[in-house]
Amino acid sequence: MSWQVFEQESPELAAAVRARFEAHPHHVIATLRAAGAPRASGTNVMFVGAELLIGCMPGAVKGADLRRDGRYSLHSATLDEQLVGGDAKVAGTATLLDDDERVAVGAVPGHGTGTGTEPPDGDYFRLGVDEASLVEVDGDQLVVTSWSRSAGTRRRTRR
Repeated sequence: MSWQVFEQESPELAAAVRARFEAHPHHVIATLRAAGAPRASGTNVMFVGAELLIGCMPGAVKGADLRRDGRYSLHSATLDEQLVGGDAKVAGTATLLDDDERVAVGAVPGHGTGTGTEPPDGDYFRLGVDEASLVEVDGDQLVVTSWSRSAGTRRRTRR
């Protein structure tokens, strides 16, 4: 499902997760290699309209992984031990953008020509969101807020 559906079903969590991904550019995405083993790769994310997207340089192995099997898990890089702002994760299925959709990404500053007339180089994927979570520190507890379409939003604490 789309990022927009996640926002509609769990607006507070979606806003907090989005803030983590927008706080800095570097994140880690896990994809599946052809033989089935996981692959962790660095990536940047972007929000275009109500969609969460990633781009891959031409020939990138993570792009080849996602073309073959769209399942992914994305983790916001943790900036400090205190988890200020939280530690966010989303998982779901990535879908390759078609040429028209890539042209729209090309209109976003910093991607492609910025004119919206030519698609940016490489592959771009829409990240569907099946589940999301945010881990925060509150005193001596971890607070885990999670969402999935089947279970809705839940909040748990751990010591």
